[in-house]
Amino acid sequence: QVQLVESGGGLVQAGGSLRLSCAASGMISSINVMGWYRQAPGKQRELVADISSGGGANYADSVKGRFTISRDNAKNTVYLQMNSLKPEDTGVYYCKMTFGRGYWGQGTQVTVSS
Repeated sequence: QVQLVESGGGLVQAGGSLRLSCAASGMISSINVMGWYRQAPGKQRELVADISSGGGANYADSVKGRFTISRDNAKNTVYLQMNSLKPEDTGVYYCKMTFGRGYWGQGTQVTVSS
């Protein structure tokens, strides 16, 4: 059994910062890709950023220069540092880890007020 637990969401004013964390536990092998997705109300889930086992990162155009993804392989944890937040960043943020198949966290709400 694999479990992903996210933390760090909340309510913040525009221009503020939040740091999300997602830790995996259970029957874990070498994790290939770790990533963050988000889903705004009425919209499809979209990729925010992901990072490979080698450290190569990929970002959605809308967050480039504002968000930074990182990972700690020893702790099976992925982070998302979000700066200069905008109201359009509001949504439920989900982490996903891929090893053999994809595993999802339960989601954490991020709300950015204008």
